[in-house]
Amino acid sequence: MEWRDRLDVGADMLRRQAVRIPLPDTEAERDLHENMARIADAGERKSRLLDDPDVPLTEVYEDELDEMRRSFEYRLQQVAGEEYYEVATAYLDGERDDWVGALAAYYLECYYRLQERYTVDEQIFFLLILRYPDCFTVNLSFLSGGIEGDAVRYESPALADADLTDRGREQYYADSQYSQHEAAEYLRERVGSIREAFPDPDTTSVERRRYGGFVHLTGRQGPTFAELLDSCAPDPDRFDEPAARPSIVSEGPEAKRAKRTLLTDAEVLI
Repeated sequence: MEWRDRLDVGADMLRRQAVRIPLPDTEAERDLHENMARIADAGERKSRLLDDPDVPLTEVYEDELDEMRRSFEYRLQQVAGEEYYEVATAYLDGERDDWVGALAAYYLECYYRLQERYTVDEQIFFLLILRYPDCFTVNLSFLSGGIEGDAVRYESPALADADLTDRGREQYYADSQYSQHEAAEYLRERVGSIREAFPDPDTTSVERRRYGGFVHLTGRQGPTFAELLDSCAPDPDRFDEPAARPSIVSEGPEAKRAKRTLLTDAEVLI
């Protein structure tokens, strides 16, 4: 298969689809909890970096991107081992048709698309992770439109192309620093929703950890970034059958509802 055709097939893996992973035992739940804790840790680190006037916003996002790369690479290795690239491309080329290849292709596509996350203007990154009694789902999409709700917005002077006077430039820099401080406060207040959604199975009752989830949206229009992080309640009636094995499933009503209520003029790109 030509590389361009493979990109198209890979994009179809993400479009309105999600990964469903069974949670057959406490060990699997513990692994999920630890992975979500790493995501929460990364959010707290991002808030600290945003609050540091000596750290450029580009470095803040590169740090976050590195963490997300590690998370998806970890999942790739869990699913398909060290040869995950060969497994994923074999699935995309039609040389294998199994759940290991499907999940490897989905995660690899996430891995690659994330690398474009901050270089592509006017594209929204949408991540929804939900916990059900016997499984969890990961839904990643890239959309156009605008982020609404109670999103926080902040500026990057490095991305602005306005022709300003020296005084105007100083004021714009100060305003941008303040907006980044506000974003840091927002993240510090919200990142706990990730930990609450995926508590430690060793210290939390089964009833307490049956359902949980969070949604994270980020996007950029020119020098202005928008970000939304919030809890999200799973639909208890989403699945009719138990999770027998990992699989690709259609996005659930929770994703459709989040896109409808948190975005304006949304259009799925990938």
